[in-house]
Amino acid sequence: MNQLSPIKQAFVALEEMRARLEAEQRSHREPVAVIGIGCRLPGGAHNPDAFWNLLTSGLSAIGEVPKDRWNVDAYYHPDPEEPGKMVSRWGGFLEEVSGFDPAFFSISPREAARMDPQHRTVLEVVWEALEDAALPPAKLWGTRAGTYIGISSSDYANLTLASGDVSLLDAHYASGIAHSTASGRISYILGLQGPSISIDTACSSSLVAVHLACQGLRTGDCSLALAGGVNVMLAPETMIALSRSRMLSPEDHVKAFDAAADGFVRGEGCGVVVLKRLSDAVLWAIPEA
Repeated sequence: MNQLSPIKQAFVALEEMRARLEAEQRSHREPVAVIGIGCRLPGGAHNPDAFWNLLTSGLSAIGEVPKDRWNVDAYYHPDPEEPGKMVSRWGGFLEEVSGFDPAFFSISPREAARMDPQHRTVLEVVWEALEDAALPPAKLWGTRAGTYIGISSSDYANLTLASGDVSLLDAHYASGIAHSTASGRISYILGLQGPSISIDTACSSSLVAVHLACQGLRTGDCSLALAGGVNVMLAPETMIALSRSRMLSPEDHVKAFDAAADGFVRGEGCGVVVLKRLSDAVLWAIPEA
């Protein structure tokens, strides 16, 4: 067997290094495929098809604050300087946020009662997104799938504290209101071994979650990513603070990029996408022989 000269050995090593570098650079630019999506949004948009119909029909999903959230008449005032009041009567609210089937996820009723509705909602929507991807959750057990969830509101925790009932502050409360648990519980129930991250960057939380998920896929931190965000509005305090800072619109719609813009209208809901590297998604989509 002929031995390569030192110069040729160096040349081969250089070519190998160049190939590895090019492969690394390609991986950082690789497209990411959306293979599944789940959502629960105002206006009866309980799934992607219903959400698309809402958009294409040009309907508004904004309405008055539901009576089961807070008494809007007690808090509304047109003057943003009025202490303890809000200038808005409006928002994008889900039809129902209290229902949950804990047994489906092997969660005890007592634990479920202490779970922030945001945690319950995102868990359900993650499951629906996996169903949309035709991906049985059991197949993800033990894989390097990652969870990236945007979450920033703490209304449920604040309401529990405001009740003054210290008997509610048990171990389930501690895990039920922590933002970190919103992603951690998903990873635990599905048996995922990839990154499990909750993100709070205010209004951009879900967008940053998707960004970090794409980064995780491209760097090999995870083989599949569940990414999205959730928000549920249960108490008036945040609306009051936003009114005092002149951030809320007194009307029932947002006039973005308009000279007449006068603030935004708050909304709630949940959206989750199932992501894979495009090359992996193509291989995954090819039926077995």
